[in-house]
Amino acid sequence: MEKLTIKTPSDVLSFIGHTLGFWPQESLVCITMNENSIGATLRIDLPHQPGQELSYARTVAHYLTSDATATSILFAVYTSETSQPGQARPQAGTIAALTGVLAEQGITIRDGLIVGDETFSPYDGKPGTSLALPISSTQTSAINAEFIYRGSFVEPTSLITLAPAGQESAKAAAIESHMDSIRTQPTESALQHGRELWSDMLRSTDFPSDEDCHELVANLQFPAIRDRLIADIPGMDEPMQQILFAQTKEPPKWSRIEWAQQLLLHAYTRTSPEHAAPVLTAIGYINWWEGKGSKAHQFLQLALDTDPAYRLARLSDQMVGSGIVAGWNMNKNTAYKALPFDMP
Repeated sequence: MEKLTIKTPSDVLSFIGHTLGFWPQESLVCITMNENSIGATLRIDLPHQPGQELSYARTVAHYLTSDATATSILFAVYTSETSQPGQARPQAGTIAALTGVLAEQGITIRDGLIVGDETFSPYDGKPGTSLALPISSTQTSAINAEFIYRGSFVEPTSLITLAPAGQESAKAAAIESHMDSIRTQPTESALQHGRELWSDMLRSTDFPSDEDCHELVANLQFPAIRDRLIADIPGMDEPMQQILFAQTKEPPKWSRIEWAQQLLLHAYTRTSPEHAAPVLTAIGYINWWEGKGSKAHQFLQLALDTDPAYRLARLSDQMVGSGIVAGWNMNKNTAYKALPFDMP
């Protein structure tokens, strides 16, 4: 795939929006770089209390240095807070602390933007100057056009909305029937049959029938089968534990992972709340693999909303919340990228 070049601030913001999948609010976004090549993208809520600047900066630096190849970063502060001429920029203390902490790691800040509700401008520019550009200019950027051409879009917020389920009793009965059938099979036979069903779905270019969705969801109710099916998503012949924790040396098949997420979302609309937790947890896991911690957390919380005792969702959410980064995202050769990009 031909590399694309990010040339303007509008391109940077378009890249951030499409990479995250939503337009950030009250957030700090950092993009790691190695010379002119873009690495990982991090979004984190802005600190809300004064005096947290240094500890916040250390947390951000911890995430950023997971990219061992990073030598510099770009950042953007998204906030509704404004400043007048003669006043410090919003989050000036935070950015100063981050600059110092990163310098200790040999990482420099290459450039920064401040993004308001209607305009954006260079972070180190003077407030109220003609350097401010309208947010709407991102819609006409070359990078935005390329992402849209590839089928990407940017949600206005990070909040996930899922289609409401209907006919829940009929769906639940269909899934329970498949679960009864699975219980009657020897463990190895049930596991092999579940893997074959899932493999056929992942190889297909069409969405499965409702009956196959019910059978998939039924398989996901059994932890041993569930874990194996999640590990089958990246399409790799490596130990299951290394795949689940994204610690393989070779890159996963990201297009297959994206298709798996679409299949699971499709299956979710054909299940009932009492069987939804494993499906939502698997989707959350995929988002963690892709480095989308905010979305991973939301899907895992949705799983816990349907079943507060669902262990894998709770453990996975604790993992995401503690700042553990999927191993694939620590290496630019294995990390998830929507498109290859360079900076001029």
